[in-house]
Amino acid sequence: MDFGLTDEQDLLLQSLDELLERECSESYIAALDLNHEQPVSFRKAMNEAGFGSLGFPEEFGGTPCDAMTLVLLAERVARQGLNNGYGLELLQATDIIEFGSPEQQREVLGQLATGEVPFALGFTEPGAGSDTSAMSTRAVHHDGMVTFTGTKTLITSALVSKNLLLMAKDPEVANPREAISMYLVPMDSPGITTNRLDKILWHISDSSEIFLDEVTLPESCLVGVKGAGFKQLMRNFELERLVIAANCLGQAQCAFDDAATYAGQRVQFGQPIGSFQLIQLKLTDMAIKLENMRNFVYRTAWMLDQGMPLRSQGALCKRYSAMAAFEVADEAMQIFGGVGVTVGVRVSRLWLDLRGHRFGGGTDEIMVHIAGRQIVKEHQHTA
Repeated sequence: MDFGLTDEQDLLLQSLDELLERECSESYIAALDLNHEQPVSFRKAMNEAGFGSLGFPEEFGGTPCDAMTLVLLAERVARQGLNNGYGLELLQATDIIEFGSPEQQREVLGQLATGEVPFALGFTEPGAGSDTSAMSTRAVHHDGMVTFTGTKTLITSALVSKNLLLMAKDPEVANPREAISMYLVPMDSPGITTNRLDKILWHISDSSEIFLDEVTLPESCLVGVKGAGFKQLMRNFELERLVIAANCLGQAQCAFDDAATYAGQRVQFGQPIGSFQLIQLKLTDMAIKLENMRNFVYRTAWMLDQGMPLRSQGALCKRYSAMAAFEVADEAMQIFGGVGVTVGVRVSRLWLDLRGHRFGGGTDEIMVHIAGRQIVKEHQHTA
């Protein structure tokens, strides 16, 4: 398979590089992280330049593109040092494009075009994260209305989102996979309260608890088919894992570049530390991990574009990329030494943010669960 860039991809990346230089400098990212602010102006600039609508169907004003192109763009933005800077909002909006009503589509796409986060994903609960069967948030349908009661936690961007894409369970349905539905719930609905959760990482996106106390809305807030919420959410998870892996690759490359540059500048014992073999060993092993990650990510994107079933591939790619990227950032921190943990040095932020990807979008362990059972299944069929 050939991973060389097409002419269109080359032009897109050149245009993106110019935009990143103009709208997403290191000082801009550092200020966002320090002040715990969303990159709204950068997202708006991306949308104005046409990047925000890539991957959308033409009938929604978008430009269809392949998974490889999305991966290349996500990697390039992340290489600038911006965590989750491109791609995930697109995947969120895809849920609404595929399953939402025309009113819901207009609402979400309108917010995306202005640089806002289209909605927060209300999935995780205090007692239900990877274990979706333990979800306890209730959705009771009655007289053309639906009433929500429950608690969500670690919800990203809820404090700046106008809507919540809520996953809730019908208490009358026994099978948990068939009981979960998807709803688009305005965050200013009566009965919704939030509590900010302070994190040591991912400062450019807030996290919070959301409490739903008898929140009652018209049934038109349902997204897609009642009882099919889990299937609808899973529909785009493979591409989400791939975009996360590309984000890990880009940030790890950024950490590696910073560490290699520092190794050539930092002088100890009369010579740059990059001349010492132990530092060269670190950089060599980091470069190998980056090469492996890049091949893994690009091949997974290629498989998606060929229409090939990923089976275990997506989970394997996400697990390896998240773990290897953090290892690269960790070695970069070691090369920087004490300077690396000081505020204002980019590698410290990359180290923290990359650690979050080992559970964000699916934990390392859940990736084993997804990939491992598929591997066993495939070999049972060939035995």
